[in-house]
Amino acid sequence: MALLAPTPPMGWNGWDCYGTTVTEAEVLANARFLAEHLLPTGWDTVVVDIAWYDPTARAHGYNAGAPLALDAHGRQLPAENRFPSAAGGHGFRPLADALHALDLRFGVHVMRGIPRLAVERDLPVHGTTWTARDAADTSSTCAWNPDNYGLDHDHPAAQAYLDGQVAQLAGWGVDLVKVDDMLAPYHSRAIEAWATAIERSGRDIVLSLSPGTHLSTAHLDHLRGRAQMWRISDDLWDRWEDVHAQLTRLARWAPHQRPGAWADADMLPLGRIGIRAERGEDRQSRLTPDEQRTLLTLWVMARSPLMMGGDLPTSDPATVALLANPAVGHVLRTGQDGRELLREDLGDGELVVWSAHAPTTRTRYVAVFWTGSAPRRHALPLASVVGHPPAPATWTVRDLWDLGERPVPHATCPADDDLDLDLPPHGVRWLALDAG
Repeated sequence: MALLAPTPPMGWNGWDCYGTTVTEAEVLANARFLAEHLLPTGWDTVVVDIAWYDPTARAHGYNAGAPLALDAHGRQLPAENRFPSAAGGHGFRPLADALHALDLRFGVHVMRGIPRLAVERDLPVHGTTWTARDAADTSSTCAWNPDNYGLDHDHPAAQAYLDGQVAQLAGWGVDLVKVDDMLAPYHSRAIEAWATAIERSGRDIVLSLSPGTHLSTAHLDHLRGRAQMWRISDDLWDRWEDVHAQLTRLARWAPHQRPGAWADADMLPLGRIGIRAERGEDRQSRLTPDEQRTLLTLWVMARSPLMMGGDLPTSDPATVALLANPAVGHVLRTGQDGRELLREDLGDGELVVWSAHAPTTRTRYVAVFWTGSAPRRHALPLASVVGHPPAPATWTVRDLWDLGERPVPHATCPADDDLDLDLPPHGVRWLALDAG
C-alpha cells in the first residue's frame, strides 16, 4: 500500500452539528464553504459521519431496528431521502464527484461488522456462495449502536464481506473511511481485516479508527502497520474538562507521531454545533475564545488530525478566522518533534509548555498553556525551550495567533533572557522563535 496521510488530515465532519442526520445539501454547503475559505490553508477533506444509510435518522440517538438502506448483498447505501443523488443505484459516486471537483477529498463513516438487517434477511455475500449469516458473529455487538453485528473472522465469509464493502466504497470514490467501534475494546482482527480489504480494493483510502477510550500505546506497532488515524479518546465536546484531559493524552502520544500514522485527539467542537446532534441543542461552541485557541494549538503542536465539527456556513466569523490562520496548517504539516517540555502545578493551575521545530529552518514553535481560571503573568526562561549554546544568541519572537490583544514583549530576545508572558484563563501563548 502506498503511504497515505503523510501529514495529518484537515477537514470537516458533520457529527458535532448534525449527528446522524446530515443531508446531501448540508454536506455540499459545508464543502463549498471549505473550498472557498479554508482549502488554501490546508483544509481539504469532507466526511459524512454515522447513519447515512438510515432514512429515519434523528437527533439525540440511534434507531433500533431502523429500515437501513442496503443493497442486495447487505452493503449500506445512502438513504435517498437525505442523499437524492444516490437514486438509481449511484450510491455516493455523484457526491464524491462533486467534492473532487472542488479539489476536496471525500470520507464516510461505517460501523464495525455487518448490518443486523442483512443477517436477518440472510443476504448473499457478494461474489461468493456464503451469506450474511456465515459472515456474522452475532455474539459481538456494539454497546452503544444497534445497527451491526461483528464479523466472524474465523470464517472466510467475513473477509469476503469486507472486501465487497470496501470495493463498493472505492468504486464510489471514497478517500477516507472512519470505522467505529474498533478500539474500545481493541478489535485487532477487525483492524487487520479492514487493512486487507483496503489493500485489495486498489484505491488509496485513509483508514481512521474510533473511538479511543483508554487506548494504550502498547497497540502502537499494530496500529501503525494497518491504519493512518486512530482516536485516543472518547467523543470530545465543547467543555473545558474535555480539552484539559487531552493535554495528558497528547503528551503520551505526541512523541510517537510519524508520517502516515497519526494519533487523533478527536474533532473540533467549534463554531455552530448541536443543530441536530447527539448532545446538546443548537448553539455556538461553549468554549471561550481562549479555550478554542488552546484546543487548536494543542492539536497542532501534537500533530493530531483536525476535523472541524461545526456547521461552517453558519459559524461565527471569529471561529472561521481561527481555522484560516495560516500558522495552523503550516505548523501541523511541517512541525516536527512536538512534545511536552514542562508541566508544573502552580497551585491555582498548571503551566504546561510544548515545543516543536521546523525541519528546514532554525525556527522553534513554543506553546505555553495555562489551565488556571484566572489570568497569570509568567516569566519563562528562554533556555528552557531552546536549550543552551551552541544555540543562537538571540531569537526573534512572533505571536502565531497574532490577534493584537496581547503583544509579545520582545521583538528579539537574548537566549539567556526570559519570555514575560500574559497568560489568559484556560489559554495559551503560541510563539514562533526564529534564530536571530
